[in-house]
Formats: sequence, C-alpha cells, structure tokens
Amino acid sequence: MSSDTAPYPVEVRRSARRRRTVSVDLRDGVAVVSIPATFTAGQEKQWVERMVAKLHAKSVQPTHSDTGLVERAAELSARFLGGRARPNSIRWVTNQNSRWGSATPAARAIRLSHKLQGMPDWVIDYVILHEMAHLIEPSHNGTFWALLDNYPHTETAKAFLLGAAYAADHGLSGR
Repeated sequence: MSSDTAPYPVEVRRSARRRRTVSVDLRDGVAVVSIPATFTAGQEKQWVERMVAKLHAKSVQPTHSDTGLVERAAELSARFLGGRARPNSIRWVTNQNSRWGSATPAARAIRLSHKLQGMPDWVIDYVILHEMAHLIEPSHNGTFWALLDNYPHTETAKAFLLGAAYAADHGLSGR
C-alpha cells in the first residue's frame, strides 16, 4: 500500500498475532505500519495516517542531530567518566522499540531510540552515559553502576524512563 499524501512510501503489514497494538518503523525509506489483521479498512486508514504523521513529525524536528550527539557524548564522557568512554559512532535509530539505547563495545558504537527525542536533555544525557558506560564495562555489575555515580540525575532519569515506558505500554498520553 502506498499513500500519495504521506512523506514516505507506506507498506501495511497485517498480523494475526497482533491484537491491539500498532507500530511504525522506517525501513529503507519506507514507513512500515504493522496492524492487527482484524482491523477494518477504516481502522487501517486511520491508523496508517496517524502513525505516518507521528513518524514524520519525529524526523522533521529531531531534538539533537547525530553530529550533536557525538559532541554531547564527548562532553559527558569528559565530565562524568573521566574521558574514558569514546564512542566511534552515536546515532538515532528508529528500529529500537523495546530499548532506549544500545551499545556495541567491540565497535564502540551507540544507538539511541528515536523515542527519546523530545524527552528532557537530562534524560537523554543519562541514556548516553549509560551506553557509554557499557564501552568501559559491558555488564550491569557493580563496576558498571559505579561509573554512573557521578551523574546527579541517574535515579530520576531511570524513574522517568520507567514512567514513559509504562505510559506507552498502557496507551497513556500527556496530550
């Protein structure tokens, strides 16, 4: 399926396993909207328009550019990790729906979920620091958590992200 008014080509995927959830991902320039197989044509049209608009809004006004993320990571590493964490790359991705971020220590690569965009900077900074700490200590052991002790918003950011995840999982919105 393709929409002439959408900023991207659109592909709709119906799933018998989905009951209520709808998701959208940008894959190779195509907005892939996954919906329950039981949706009517009207529901499909409504949800495709809604999800593509949401995806487009996020891509039009990113909170930070990928270049800005590299600079921010360098500042955070210097300030809170003694400059020990130096990612080779850090970028926004749209394919992380169950994690806020991820790191590949061997490649020194960090990926941040686009769902963080629009959240307070201190929350984004926490996720960047969390992922950079994995470049130093891959596991979530005591050494890892000690690396985050100097960041004053660690516990508050963790609570914020738990609340955001709960709200998303339960269809709650501040709007």
